[in-house]
Amino acid sequence: MTPEPQPTLTSSPTRPAAVVHHQDRVGPALKSAGHVIVDSLVAHGVERSYVVPGESFLDVLDGLHNSTIETIVCRHEGGAAYMAEADGKLNQRPGVAMVTRGPGAANAHVGLHTAWQDSTPMLLFVGLIPFAHRDREAFQEFDIKSWFDTGAKRVMVLDHPERASEIVAEAMFAAMSGRPGPVVVGLPEDVIRQQVSPALHPAIPVAAGGMASTDAAALEAALAESSKPLFVTGGNDWTQEAADQLTAWLEQHHIPAAAEWRTQGTVPFHSPSYVGPIGYGRPRPTYDLLEETDLLVFVGTVPGDVITDGFVCRQDWNKENFLVTVDPSLRGRSGPVSRQILAKPEAFVRGLADISLPVKDEWKAWTGRMRAEQERFAALPPAAPGAGQARMDTLMANLVPRLPEDALVTFGAGEHTNWAHRYFPTRRYASMISARNGSMGYSVPSAVAASLAEPRRRVVTIAGDGEFLMNGQELATAAQYGATPLVIVMDNQEYGTIRTHQERHYPQRVSGTQLKNPDFALMAKAFGGFGVTVTEDRDVPAALDAALAAIDQDGVFALIHLVVEQRVKAY
Repeated sequence: MTPEPQPTLTSSPTRPAAVVHHQDRVGPALKSAGHVIVDSLVAHGVERSYVVPGESFLDVLDGLHNSTIETIVCRHEGGAAYMAEADGKLNQRPGVAMVTRGPGAANAHVGLHTAWQDSTPMLLFVGLIPFAHRDREAFQEFDIKSWFDTGAKRVMVLDHPERASEIVAEAMFAAMSGRPGPVVVGLPEDVIRQQVSPALHPAIPVAAGGMASTDAAALEAALAESSKPLFVTGGNDWTQEAADQLTAWLEQHHIPAAAEWRTQGTVPFHSPSYVGPIGYGRPRPTYDLLEETDLLVFVGTVPGDVITDGFVCRQDWNKENFLVTVDPSLRGRSGPVSRQILAKPEAFVRGLADISLPVKDEWKAWTGRMRAEQERFAALPPAAPGAGQARMDTLMANLVPRLPEDALVTFGAGEHTNWAHRYFPTRRYASMISARNGSMGYSVPSAVAASLAEPRRRVVTIAGDGEFLMNGQELATAAQYGATPLVIVMDNQEYGTIRTHQERHYPQRVSGTQLKNPDFALMAKAFGGFGVTVTEDRDVPAALDAALAAIDQDGVFALIHLVVEQRVKAY
């Protein structure tokens, strides 16, 4: 079906149209508020929406029918919300999810919390009961503001249909401005059917801040006095150009950069300035970096709970910390603040490029030592299979050399993610898409979203057995829309991270962490993809060959069910 021409954003404010309640009085110039919402999303550059349908927002679904927006029908609201959140990490605009009232909204809450803690721009549209039924305990009625107000940047309800386009523009702005995050928009089902002017509200510009001359002078002076400076990159508010410019500047000055937990790739894996990840379960090469450095520059993030190991590390008020973030509240920050530079990463890096300092021998030695540690840490294990049970080391050793330059990895939460932290070559920005709030069930939905957004890239997801079954049904969505990720399910028959904590605090008293799993490969085949179960290490290379061939030749997703020993860790 040929899409109808879509209106463009107007350059001047529009005047609200009078509401017409009867279809037989509607003139040809009017549209329903639900259709205007869709037109506004198109004009803001939205390419797809992740939906679990409900009767509460049928008019918006009808607007999507002839729209250029691809409607991705998901199997669970949690999966839809995760996909939208991952889409927001991959793009320079919010990801969009649409769910229905009550139970649907409750199921989507997990993705909203991920977007809140991960600072991801995201819009969650929630269909609501009719305006006329409000406060009467109507079917699936709930208080949308009470539910979401503490976990979203804004919660808005479209009570006036003529403001449909305005609310979309406001929601987009709120999600992207300052520290990015989720915005919830409630859509009463009777209001979105009412007819309004189709004119669209203009996009609201988002301020990027910048490095003032006084900021630049202060940073230059601090760098000149420093013997062991360290940059830490993080957040989702980067562009590839900014990442490239920062990397070039760091390499030129022989200054190291670490990556915030689960955000690797801003400074590439292969860069001589990249010295590894910092966060939970961090490897030894970066464990003591925050205390050893005499100048810490955070760009795009702040030293929060995870980075500081529970608000313990880098708490000395005499330490020198520069925080580069456009969030004036410094939400989540702990420890000393020498100076805040109020800027998004791209604006900051433009100013940083003008700072040129003589390279110190101490910088070279400091960076060289940490880079050597990272290279040893990330060196691949032997590719030749060993005897006995299948091993993740063998899989990664065979997979990594076959990855293209722009390969992308996604994952949720669990000890299985550490193989990606250690070995996956994140060579560009947005090549590691993950749930930094520790949310399980993220791996498959995020891989589906990434594959749809970047169909030419090799998308790999590493899932734990416990995590996979939380949203593994979204493989049906992958099959329906042609997403082709490589799904690796590491099956150790337990919730491994919790077992590790359990052994630390309650040794040899295993309780509540053990699992009995199905054949995940058969599940993959049932959903329409390729699946193979591997129990012996000698079979790993052949299984990987078959999985990649299924993706490249047959155009389907592929799943490797790797049955491994318990208590084997990446590091």
